[in-house]
Amino acid sequence: MQRTGERQLGPWMTTAFVVGGMIGAGIFMLPASLAPYGRNAPIAWVVSGLGAVALAFALSSLARRSGGGHGMQAHVEAALGPTFGFLAGFSFWVSVWVSNAAVGITGASALARIVPALSGETSILLVAAGFILFLAIVNALGAVVSGRFAVATTLIKLTPLVGVLVLAGAFTAEGQPMAPLAVMPVTFDNIAGACAIALFALLGFETALAPVDKIRNPQRTIPLAMIGGTAFVATLYLLTTSAIAGLVPAEQLVESKAPFADALVLGLGGLGVAIAVLGMAVSAFGYINGGILISGELGLAMALRGDLPASMTRTRGAGTPVVAQLVASGLALLLIAANASKGTVGLFTFSVLLTTSASLWMYVLCAIAAWRMTSSIGSKAVIFAGIAFVALAFYGSGWEANAWSIVLLLAGLAVRWIIRSRGGSSPEVAETRA
Repeated sequence: MQRTGERQLGPWMTTAFVVGGMIGAGIFMLPASLAPYGRNAPIAWVVSGLGAVALAFALSSLARRSGGGHGMQAHVEAALGPTFGFLAGFSFWVSVWVSNAAVGITGASALARIVPALSGETSILLVAAGFILFLAIVNALGAVVSGRFAVATTLIKLTPLVGVLVLAGAFTAEGQPMAPLAVMPVTFDNIAGACAIALFALLGFETALAPVDKIRNPQRTIPLAMIGGTAFVATLYLLTTSAIAGLVPAEQLVESKAPFADALVLGLGGLGVAIAVLGMAVSAFGYINGGILISGELGLAMALRGDLPASMTRTRGAGTPVVAQLVASGLALLLIAANASKGTVGLFTFSVLLTTSASLWMYVLCAIAAWRMTSSIGSKAVIFAGIAFVALAFYGSGWEANAWSIVLLLAGLAVRWIIRSRGGSSPEVAETRA
């Protein structure tokens, strides 16, 4: 049900949220993380891209067949019941606000490269907090304002990625040799490890499922945005990371703290560094913008069902879930403050592991729900491919990250039980309030 007075998002804005949600600050560091894997890296991008498209198909199919509802949780509930629906929504919600904290720090660190006065640890944390606070205000103005902001930041953040492709093309046209890849045997374990890293950069295609009744003609818009946006970003990542691997020697790339800057400086000098850093900062800005919107909608959806405090159902204007947005933003700020002693690298690594593992649980639950709701053999084959990819990513993520994700799921179930035991809203009450 559309909330009165709320303008809805069309295909372009929805796709911008998908692309903007996927292209975060993480991709600007991944070439260095993937450099040691050598030939395993491009193979992992192909596998991860195909796996992500299969999952996008499963999630969009689920949204079409479940008839909409209040976000992702409703889609899984329709197939697997309220408990599994909650686990899918809760794991997604956690992954979004945790990644907002990490990306905020990464964006602030990027700005410090061109503004030395911001290079101190305290300054970086304050700028990161400022990012989140400012964008919480932007999102409070409504989904369409946030949607326009997403379109603008998506166009800007693409600049360094396209710049690397142009530079690699120019070097190739001039006959300059490309740097050799690192020497590492192509094995199942190495491909799985590279896939786990690559997956973090591909997270976010599910953002099209989260806005509560804000997408125009969702049966058509959601599949177009999710599948098209995912395929575009996966292809772009494969090309750009391969280009950087060919421009920057492997031994230098492994140690690089700004791979795109190290690549662009070869053709553009200091201007290339500025473009890369600005793109990284704007990318972080755009990612957090979408993250606050999504976390607010997810928080609202769970609160309407009595899974989170009833206060998070409060909205302003044309239905903007301000309280839920502020809660998620506040948790991201608390994570930054609580882990300040770890430094930027430690907090980013911790957040990446937490984000990826939590997202995997959400993906597998959505894929299983989609499997149960379709009778088409072809659709089941694609969905099965997505589930197989999730299993590969779990294996590549390692036991520690997976253990943390299980602890979080159990904590979420405990919170839900406490709220409901104290008289939280039932699903039936939530529907009447919506």
